[in-house]
Amino acid sequence: MNESEFLRIISGERTDVTATAMRVLLHGLSWGYGTAVRLRNLAWDIGLSSVHRPAVPVISIGNLTTGGTGKTPVTAMLCRMLQDMQHRPGILSRGYRAQSEQGNDEFRVLQLTAPGVPHVQNPDRIAGLQSLLQSADTERPDVILLDDGMQHRRLGRTLNLVLVDASNPFGFGRLLPRGLLREPLSGFRRADAVILTRCELASASQLDQLRRTITKLAPHLRDNLLELEFRPTGLRDGGGVSSGLSTLQQTPVWLLSGIGNPNAFRRTCEQAGGTIAGTSWFPDHHHFTEEELRQVRQLQEQSRAAFVLTTLKDLVRIPPQPGFQALEIEAVLQQEHQEKLRGLLQATVSHHNGGI
Repeated sequence: MNESEFLRIISGERTDVTATAMRVLLHGLSWGYGTAVRLRNLAWDIGLSSVHRPAVPVISIGNLTTGGTGKTPVTAMLCRMLQDMQHRPGILSRGYRAQSEQGNDEFRVLQLTAPGVPHVQNPDRIAGLQSLLQSADTERPDVILLDDGMQHRRLGRTLNLVLVDASNPFGFGRLLPRGLLREPLSGFRRADAVILTRCELASASQLDQLRRTITKLAPHLRDNLLELEFRPTGLRDGGGVSSGLSTLQQTPVWLLSGIGNPNAFRRTCEQAGGTIAGTSWFPDHHHFTEEELRQVRQLQEQSRAAFVLTTLKDLVRIPPQPGFQALEIEAVLQQEHQEKLRGLLQATVSHHNGGI
């Protein structure tokens, strides 16, 4: 079963007998998963598991759900903000599905969107942190951005940022594998601030309900709920050549993606002015074969689409070739929320009291 079909089942879109039986089975598996997650979190909460406290401030960027909430563009935005504040950020991530020393897709995207920022990928985050901090003093990061760190509780953090995709905030409201939640919504209580992403894809009433739900779960977040949009800025081909969004206006395109939230990508493309001729969705972090790319190109040509449009995370996994473009996006906070986040970052790096 492919990922798209699985999402149709857990979302309730499919109502046939097979899908209903699958949901019953998945519900039972979710109960076991949820029990394990709650026991694991309890062990951290009461101190049965030890936390490593680094000597530099650590800012965790994470989420409660699987799939794409936009951590990579938010990490790039945080790098720019910290650099504007005269700090030296470093990025620490797990390196999920990396196939070579070049790192995974997120690593390669951040090389483009946060150039010059040191980035270490290591499943052992403590060892990765030590590698990051072995730089010369003039280059040594003075603040660490921990990518996808919400559930990685072994490494202590000074600021816990939780991202919530406003277009699908709670992963169908159920724990894995029945839904997309990695842990119960009570996890919001560990957050210092929540960033609502893709707010451009949600209505005012949906955003208002989302704020109420989160503050009911974690009242301390009432003044630290930030809203962010992902705004298209242009197109980029595999050779690094950029062009303006005018190329996309009322142009039929074939969409290709292997990311966690392909439907959000489709809506963003439509808002940017593109006309969708068809789609080819693959699992998150999928490594495309030559045959798959040939088939996608064939579909694009048959549909008379002008070119194949994908995400930057997908484009870095595709050998440069004509007819493939990526939609570049930028994370943009409202001015008021930008100042709020800047204050949180400043307080984090100024008042850190780390260990050794």
